[in-house]
Amino acid sequence: MTPDPAARNTPAPLTLLLGFVLMALLGLIELGVLEYTYARLGIGHRFFTGLLLASLLGSVVNVPLTAVGEQEAVLAPAFGGRTVIAVNLGGAVIPALLSLYLIWLHRLFGPGAIAVAVVGGVSHALARPIPGKGISLPVFVPPVVAAVAAMLLAPDAAPALAYAAGSLGTLLGADVANL
Repeated sequence: MTPDPAARNTPAPLTLLLGFVLMALLGLIELGVLEYTYARLGIGHRFFTGLLLASLLGSVVNVPLTAVGEQEAVLAPAFGGRTVIAVNLGGAVIPALLSLYLIWLHRLFGPGAIAVAVVGGVSHALARPIPGKGISLPVFVPPVVAAVAAMLLAPDAAPALAYAAGSLGTLLGADVANL
């Protein structure tokens, strides 16, 4: 079957989404919103900008860890029809490292463990694995739970704790716990 010529000239939805995200980021930088964000987190603007770019570029990099079963494959040609367990660099590794850094920087060890456990528990309870696709989770629940937990446990460092608990709690509760 010959591809439709009109379809070749239409940008893919992900390309449009990436363009929108880049324009939104430039707008936020121009408005100073990102400067306010990194100041509240307690990190320098160059470090924050580097992390932001690394996360954006790393979001297209999936690092395969292992392949399991003979189920529907994510990367079938490379792994012979097996399901691949992979970690996304920009969506998991970089946010997890930043979260650990923020917990260390603000000395939030106790409150951090509690907040991550709370967000992780809620995320695990609401997460639904979808075979061949991934994990489904209501999008606003983890950040709201993280923000409330951060305000209750460490009001002076709430932005940093909310980021750390939201990132680590969701990764551990929804993703890792459902492996």
